[in-house]
This record gives sequence, structure tokens and C-alpha cells, in this order.
Amino acid sequence: MSANDAFHIAVIGGDGIGPEVTASALEMLKVVESTTPGLKFRFTEAPAGAMLYKETGNALPESTVRLCGDADAVLLGACGLPDIRYPDGTEIAPQVELRFIYDLYAGVRPCRLLPGVPSPIVGATEKGIDLVVIRESTEGLFASMGKGIVTNEEARETMVITRKTSQRLFDFSLKLAQRRKGRGGKSLVHCVDKANVFRAFAFFRKIYDERTKAFPDIKADHIYIDACCAALLRKPWDFDVLVTENMFGDILSDLTAGLVGGMGMAPSADIGDKYAVFQPCHGTAPDIMGQGKANPTAMLLSAAMMLEWLGDKHEHSPAKDAAQRIERAVDKAFAGGLKPMEFGGPDGTAGVTKAVIAALN
Repeated sequence: MSANDAFHIAVIGGDGIGPEVTASALEMLKVVESTTPGLKFRFTEAPAGAMLYKETGNALPESTVRLCGDADAVLLGACGLPDIRYPDGTEIAPQVELRFIYDLYAGVRPCRLLPGVPSPIVGATEKGIDLVVIRESTEGLFASMGKGIVTNEEARETMVITRKTSQRLFDFSLKLAQRRKGRGGKSLVHCVDKANVFRAFAFFRKIYDERTKAFPDIKADHIYIDACCAALLRKPWDFDVLVTENMFGDILSDLTAGLVGGMGMAPSADIGDKYAVFQPCHGTAPDIMGQGKANPTAMLLSAAMMLEWLGDKHEHSPAKDAAQRIERAVDKAFAGGLKPMEFGGPDGTAGVTKAVIAALN
């Protein structure tokens, strides 16, 4: 715990709809704080993003980096805008930079179909969808970010897979499967790769097989990325935990979000051994910014993930209880007929926030 027994949260609103969904999360967290004995927060704004880059030439100031390192956790809305980019044409993404700076190797992307939420998958409502994609977040193809070689004739990027990071990633995933067992999980982990084509992925799979021997209570399986995508569109309820390389995880987490109502329903966390950042999977959606149409559900659930992580890290039961309260409130609100504009409903940012807070109370 930080000073005065309050969790210090660095808050990066970012760009586009980022500040809007962040405001929803802060409103909800303040209600949670006022109704949870023993739980206190201290929020500090941390500037970052494309608009900041446009104004100052720096998307991630050193003061923000230090603040994120000093805080107990980071809550991030969304960063980046399509019309503001670095000189080399790449997107401004301080959230990705933070993963490298603080070694946030485990990208946790839950995919759970909430009550009353439509899914394009036939049978999903009856069978349910509840899985987690674990995306390695500091290596893979993303290790080449800003380092690719481009000539007039060709471009090259390099994939990096290391034993150290892969071992930590697989242990994290296998332990998560153990924890999920008590919540209806299947004690099942799939390593998603392309080991039949690339030596780097064969190495990745070899390390996975080594680490699974320490977890005899978990069923360890493999699946190629292309087969995995096809299976997720047929029977997503067959999966529990999927662990994969950075780029594959980036794609899979968007695919799984589409199974449960869209990006506005998809929370996430980037977690390391000491630090963690919590943010929705969605982007900045500049086409709807400032219109009150953004679905804040992913951000609200990301805040719940933050409380669960803080509770586990600090053995703080009020934080863990609050995380469960938020999840139950979100479920109750959607079971009661809440329908965000994201999938054709009438409820905008304020409506979703109000409904979840009402369910909390």
C-alpha cells in the first residue's frame, strides 16, 4: 500500500474517447470507494498520447513515465489518433512503450459473454463464452517496433522469442488456469503458435512443454494460429486459456472481442512482475469522440481487473471484494436490458455508467 493507506492510481485519459471512458471508470471507482470499508484511492492525472505529441512533440513525457512507475497501478483510457503519427508513419502508442519500459510481458485479454449481450456465434447464449487470451507483450514481432529495415526494394522486421520471457509468460498462464478452476474454468491451456513453419515458434512451443511439467493439474495442449481462429468461430466455449506470441495475441484478442459484443466489451491488462497497466482493448474511436456514444463497459471491467490485481498483490481483501462487486454489477445491468449504442442499443456512455453504478448500489 502507498501513503495514507490509499492506492495511488496514475490515470492516462489519452485521446479520442479515452478521456470519456476514463471519466466513467473514475466515477464508478469513487462510488466503490465510498461503499467499501478499507478501500481508498488517490488518482493522479498522467498526460500522454497523440494530442500531447501534437502540442509538445512528446507523446510520453519522462514525468509521466516516473509517475506510472511510482503509482500502485496505471489506468489508461486509449491513446493514438490516425491523423497524428510519428515522422516514420507509425502510430503514436505510449501504451505500447510502457509495456517495454516496465517489462509488462503478460497481456491479459478476458473474453466473457455477459447476460443479454448478443454474439454472432450460434449457440453462444446457451453454452456461454468465458476464456482468456494471454498475449506476450514485449517480444515477438513487436520487438522490432521502430527498428525495421526499409529500402526501396524491401522491408524487414525481426521476431524475437526469448527463453526468460517465454518461461514467465507460460508460468503466468498456467497459474491463471489454476485460479480459474475455482470459477468454472476448464484447467486447460492452449499454446497458440505456428511451430510447423517457423523455428522461433518451435522454440516457443518447446519452452511451453517444459514449463507445463510443473503443472500436472492443468491440461496442456497446442493449436496452430490458423486452426485456433477457425475453432473460435465454431466452438469458443471449448477454450479456457490461450497463450501466444505478441502479434498473434493482438489479432486473437480483437477476434475474441467480436465474439462477445465488440471492442467496447473487452477489458485488458498488461502485467509484469512488479507493474501493471489496465485499459480497454479498444482504440480511440475518433469518429464518435465527444458525442457520448462510447461504450465504457470495457473500461469499467478493466478497473475491476485492476482491483483484483491490487488485491492479490497486496493481500488486500477489500480490493478483491470490490472487483467482484463491479463484475456482478456489470452482469446485473446487462441482464436488466442495458444495450450500448455499440451494438444497436440506445445507451450511451452516461447511460451505461449510470446503470452499472445503480447495480452497484
